[in-house]
Amino acid sequence: MKLRQFALTATSSSGFSLIELMIVLAIAAILAAIAIPMYQKQVQKSRRTDARTAVLDLAGREERYLSVSASYTNVPSNLGYAAAGAGTAFPIVVGSGYYQVGVTVPAVVAPNPPTYVVSAVPVAGSPQLKDLQCQYFSVDNTGKQFSSATGAGGTDTSATCWQ
Repeated sequence: MKLRQFALTATSSSGFSLIELMIVLAIAAILAAIAIPMYQKQVQKSRRTDARTAVLDLAGREERYLSVSASYTNVPSNLGYAAAGAGTAFPIVVGSGYYQVGVTVPAVVAPNPPTYVVSAVPVAGSPQLKDLQCQYFSVDNTGKQFSSATGAGGTDTSATCWQ
């Protein structure tokens, strides 16, 4: 029986060099720096749906209340919110807890018809406060939708925010 002899030869190692590893980490960091803010912006945009839905729901409740009582109300229990565990006065937090809604019902002066304005604003400390384009959403009794970054007197961003 003949034994074979194996010679030890120098071969290249099969691992990563430090430079290759640093390049991969740099690429990953660049991708993360781009992807994370874009992801946060999309999440912010998706949370706007809570505000729009809550405002339109409250406006619908106001219209139903008007058909029964011939006036609008600013009492949450009259609109069915007390059963859902909401507070006894507006504003109340709705949806996922990022927005609070309220309704303003001015006193009716004859011969003017009753009116209301339903609005949604981000909850204090909410990440939606950083939504610099669409912080405030509102709808009135005529169905006019409005949004802005700074409230009722701000620049109208309805074309962007109500999409």
